[in-house]
Parts: sequence; C-alpha cells; structure tokens
Amino acid sequence: MPADSALETQAAPAEAHIVERALRPFQRFVRAEAAGGIVLIACAVIALGWANSPWSESYFALWETPVTIGAASFGLTETLHHWINDGLMAVFFFLVGLEIKRELLIGELASVKQAALPIAAAVGGMLVPAAIYALVNAGGVGMRGWGIPMATDIAFALGILALLGPRAPAALRVFLAALAIVDDLGAVLVIAFFYTATIAMPMLVLAGAVVLALSFLNRARVRHPVPYVLLGIVLWVALLKSGIHATVAGVLLALTIPARTRIDEDEFVRRARTSLDEFEQACGPGETVMSNRAQQEAVHALERASDLVQSPLQKLEHHLHAVVAFVIVPLFALANAGVRVDGLASGLSIPIVLGVTLGLVVGKPIGITFASWLAVRTGAAALPGGASWRLLHGVSWLGGIGFTMSLFIATLAFEGTPLLSSAKIGILLGSIIAGAVGWILLRIRAAESSGDA
Repeated sequence: MPADSALETQAAPAEAHIVERALRPFQRFVRAEAAGGIVLIACAVIALGWANSPWSESYFALWETPVTIGAASFGLTETLHHWINDGLMAVFFFLVGLEIKRELLIGELASVKQAALPIAAAVGGMLVPAAIYALVNAGGVGMRGWGIPMATDIAFALGILALLGPRAPAALRVFLAALAIVDDLGAVLVIAFFYTATIAMPMLVLAGAVVLALSFLNRARVRHPVPYVLLGIVLWVALLKSGIHATVAGVLLALTIPARTRIDEDEFVRRARTSLDEFEQACGPGETVMSNRAQQEAVHALERASDLVQSPLQKLEHHLHAVVAFVIVPLFALANAGVRVDGLASGLSIPIVLGVTLGLVVGKPIGITFASWLAVRTGAAALPGGASWRLLHGVSWLGGIGFTMSLFIATLAFEGTPLLSSAKIGILLGSIIAGAVGWILLRIRAAESSGDA
C-alpha cells in the first residue's frame, strides 16, 4: 500500500473519532429531549383522562391549592398552578436561555452562515401561523391569542424525529433543534412585550439593577453558582411584582452565566495525564485509594482539572436537562393539559380552535418551508448536509407541534376565561395532526432516500 494511502487510512478513524466526540453532547441532548417527549405525552394523556374522569373535581381542586413559600408574615402565597407556571417554568426558561447562549457562542447560531437557515425558518414559522390566527379571529374575542400557534415544542418534535433512528440525517436534527431554540427566543420576546398587562416601574428598576449586578459577577469571573442563584431569585420576585411575566427572569439570568473555562483543552490533557501518572505510581501492594494519601491527592487534582475545563454554563445545562425534561415540563403538562370535554360544545369558540389548529397545521409547515427556500434561493443559507427539500418539509410539520410553549402562551392570553379551554383544544388537535403528518412524511421520504442510496 502506498504511504499516502496508509496515512489516509489511519487518519480516517481519527477524524471520525473527533467528529463523534464533537457530536456527543448534542446526541445526549437529543436523547434527553426525545425521552422527555415520551414522558410529556404520558402526562398530557393522564391530565386529559383525569379531567374527564369521575374524579375530575379532584384534578381541578388540586391545582387551586394555595401554597405559601416563606413565613406567614413575609412570603408569597400562590396556587399550586401558579407556582408551576410562574416558578418552575422559570427554571425551564433558564435552561432555554442557557441553550440560546451556547448556540450563539459555539453552536448552530455562532456564525451568520450557520444561523441563517434556522433563523429564517423560525421567523417564517412564527409570522405565518400568527397571521393565519389573526385572520381567523380578526375583530373577535380571541384576538389576544395570536401568539399561541407561534411556538414549537422542542421535546415533542425531537422525540418524533428520534423515532426514525439513523434514517434521519444528523444535520436535520441539528437544524430542528436550532430552529426550536430560535423559536423559543421569539416566544420569550412575545411574552415579554405583548403579554404584559401593567408595569410597576420601581420593581422594573430593581430588576434592571439586579441584571447589572449579575453582569458584574460575570465580568469579575465569579464562577460559583450560589451568588447567581440568590440574585436570580431577587430578579424573579422583582419581575413578578413588576407585571412582566416572571419566567423572563430565567432567560435574563441565563444570559449572565459565565461561558468561559479556566483552562483550555491542552492544559487539561497535561494536568489529567500528570494526575493519572501520579495515581499509577502511587499504587502499592495491599493499599486502596481510601488508605493511599498520594492517590487521593492525584484524584483531587484530576477533579480540579475537570472542573476548570468546564464552564459554569456547561455544568448547569448538563445538570438541569434531566430535571426539566423529566420533572418540570411533564408537571406543567399535567397541570395545564386537562380539558373537560363534557359541556365543552356550548362554550367552544370555533374561531379560536380553528385559528390555533390552522396556525400549527398550515402556518408552521408553509412558513418554515417557504422561509427556508427563500434563504437558500437568495444564497444566504444552504440546506443541511444529507437533507433534501422533501425531508426539510417533513421536519417543518414537526415544527407545528406547539404543545408546551403554546399552552403557556394560551394561559397568559386567556387565563380565567372560558376561552382557555378552546385554545387548549386547538393546541392538542393541531399538535397531534402536525406530529402525525410530519412522522409519516419523514418515514416515507427517509425510506425513499434509503432506497435511492
């Protein structure tokens, strides 16, 4: 074999290994989101079943249970439903903010060329559904809900895409995740600017001061999470009292979390190798790590190096994924997806149901596909590697699954009114149709691509 060919053969596995290592965090992310989507579906089904069972009164009474956090004289008292929607969902939005910051720094949104396609697709996928809803509900009582069909549920969407396994190109999963993250950012801005009733300026000024303090901590290279958590709680209370939805505090806090590491990869490798060598040299007959002081010091040095090579953003995102995917979002679904079917027809608002459903089922696929085509046609972006327009169109249908964020916006728009049930029906109906059609299209087109190959 020629020397050049031998070198190429040796280099190929090494390059493949590097690519595999680079994709590993994203693969863990997709698996967590996909598994979380399954739990989310189960909780939505439980909520619907419970709300329409002989024990339905207990379902609605449970979420209206008052809960006080703090002392009786100095504390916050809200219903369990509000603590979930305003409190726990702030943690969800904090994770969304961490993901947005990571993507902007090193991910699919880090460069204009990389970001162009998912940003264009997300913008198209927000504007067209909102326009369709507004046309259907123009001049009606449901007009306030125009933001409901704008959102994409990343857990559901990635969960359905994961069902295709290796037949779906990895670049397509990255595209969908980036699209959903930009979509989440759009939803956060919509909530902040359009679903805020009144503004209490003193509390808003306090919130601004807290954000400045958090930014100072970042500039001062403070890495320990406790100061950020404490100031984050103050920020949450200030926004809660200001009139802006408290969950926005999660995103603002996330954007101030440090993303820098103390040592680079080369320094970590040097320190880790030194620690492992010291650990091996300290091995003695009949000794264990518990009794060998030198080995313990080597292990502590390795732990320290591992801590320094990870940014606070990475560590928080890693630790929060499971909590958000398997606890917070499913609990939100359990508390918000229950709709009592009996007697619904008399109070059903057809324009709201139709507007939400058409927005998700028609607006999302058209908006995402057309905006993507326009970005590629003008040369601003390129199709993901290994993807075709047919596959991208199938993914655009998955963008019509608007479950978690859509339910959240619907609650902000119609809480305390009979219109909320109509919005929930539209969300459930539209998400089911969009998810089913997207899965069918992707399965057919992935099979066709495999056959062509």
